[in-house]
Amino acid sequence: MRALPHAVRAVFLLMGFYLLGAALLTACAIAMYVLLHWAPVLSSIPVILSVPVLRGLFVLRVPTGTRPGLLLTEAEEPRLWHTVRELAERVGTDPPSEIVLTADPGASVTEDARFLALVPGTRRLHLGLPLLLGLDEAQVRAVLAHELGHYAHHDTRLVSLTVRGRTHVLRTIQHSESFARWQRKKAVDGHLRKAAKAAARGRARKRRKHLRRVVLLRRYSGTSLRMLIRLYTAYGNHYLRSTLAVSRRQEYAADRAAARITGRAATVSALREVPVLETAHEQYLHGYALMGVEAGLLPPHGEVFGGFGALLAARAPELAVLRAEPPLSDPSPYDSHPPVADRIERIEELPADAPGDEDARPATALLTDPGRTARALEGVALAADLRGLPRAPGWPELLQHTMEHGARTFTSPLRRALAAHTGGPATAGALLTVIDAGGLDALAARLPAATGEPAVARGAVREGLHEMVLAELTERGLVRWEFSWRRAARPVLAHPVVGSADGADALASAVTAAVARPPDTAPLRLLLAHADAGR
Repeated sequence: MRALPHAVRAVFLLMGFYLLGAALLTACAIAMYVLLHWAPVLSSIPVILSVPVLRGLFVLRVPTGTRPGLLLTEAEEPRLWHTVRELAERVGTDPPSEIVLTADPGASVTEDARFLALVPGTRRLHLGLPLLLGLDEAQVRAVLAHELGHYAHHDTRLVSLTVRGRTHVLRTIQHSESFARWQRKKAVDGHLRKAAKAAARGRARKRRKHLRRVVLLRRYSGTSLRMLIRLYTAYGNHYLRSTLAVSRRQEYAADRAAARITGRAATVSALREVPVLETAHEQYLHGYALMGVEAGLLPPHGEVFGGFGALLAARAPELAVLRAEPPLSDPSPYDSHPPVADRIERIEELPADAPGDEDARPATALLTDPGRTARALEGVALAADLRGLPRAPGWPELLQHTMEHGARTFTSPLRRALAAHTGGPATAGALLTVIDAGGLDALAARLPAATGEPAVARGAVREGLHEMVLAELTERGLVRWEFSWRRAARPVLAHPVVGSADGADALASAVTAAVARPPDTAPLRLLLAHADAGR
């Protein structure tokens, strides 16, 4: 059984942690016994040292790493289940007991193994909806074959052991650090209170004594606990290096299984695509799906996760550039996965006669109804405080509502500097008055960007003034924000504001003129006057 050597190694590493803790507790008990007889005043030190050790040893719950997701039954998704069963048979392993659809751009497998990872348990395959939206069927089959390869090599059975060991080590280090901070803060605060009482009673000598102790405590307090932390950190580093090295070897083996079943081309293509999807998904979440959260609004039903496909289609040229070269990274002994470039290189060295899947249909074809599934996923993957938010009728309306809310709550370093400079409301009109009075340089000096370079400071004023005017015009309902999947949102100024169709360029020119040398605020004042007249 291939799992046996790795299981034995994981067990011995975990036992080493407990033996280290038992040795430390024994040493603390002996030290306390000796100090009680020879130096009772120091007998509390071993007790203090034993607290974080005990808390680290007795971690009652170990996180399983499960992610919220939608359970896909075979009756609901027969084609996906058929594909997974077929691949499991070709890999040479049993299929998972459950398939869980998640909102993450990744895939993973878990197994609730028992008895030191030697007895199999419930198997779960976690599959991210972003993968189905961004990959074709051949690429998803390669991803699935890779994950099922972990089952074939019994990799998933070791997760409970390795996670338990890492959790115990990290928890002990965290408890030791927090306990040391608490002990030092308690002692320092006590001496500061005593110093304050001594000062109130006119006892200067006693006050100086307590203040000296504060200095010593801040410098030397927690020395014993820091030594304990170093000891556990050294063991934790050894534990992580040992277990993660095994994880990297398991990834190579799973890659070989995927290449053997689905072909080198599909496997390499999937490896190139997944990092691209992860980058794009991060941008999608913050730039689109969750942009209206602070304004109290979400995208239409099914679009929180389902809209990712539209972004991928619109930005295909940009993603092609990222896809051409896999991300480079310096390999580290603490990486759980080898670098993508290294994995691709090893796959391309395999024999070329491996069979290949050529199905280029979108992977969403594996789902019976992708739209319904995306809506159902929102009910379980969204945080509870987000599920109850109202939905926008469409993406343009969501953007407009978000920008209008942002305009009402808009603040910036320039606005704060202007309010401090004038002592009045920080508006675009007030800023133009300061500029006309020759106070631009003095105002710019108040900005965080003021580094002694006038050009840098003036550039910060120009950007801040542009944002300020846009916020004020948006708040008045005179700016329509143009939604696009291909680029960032663009403002379209109402006709009464600028007197022409090209409002964005007119605004940019007016702002540039206002902060030029010499400044000319007339174009921007005229634009704001048109805005007031058009309301």
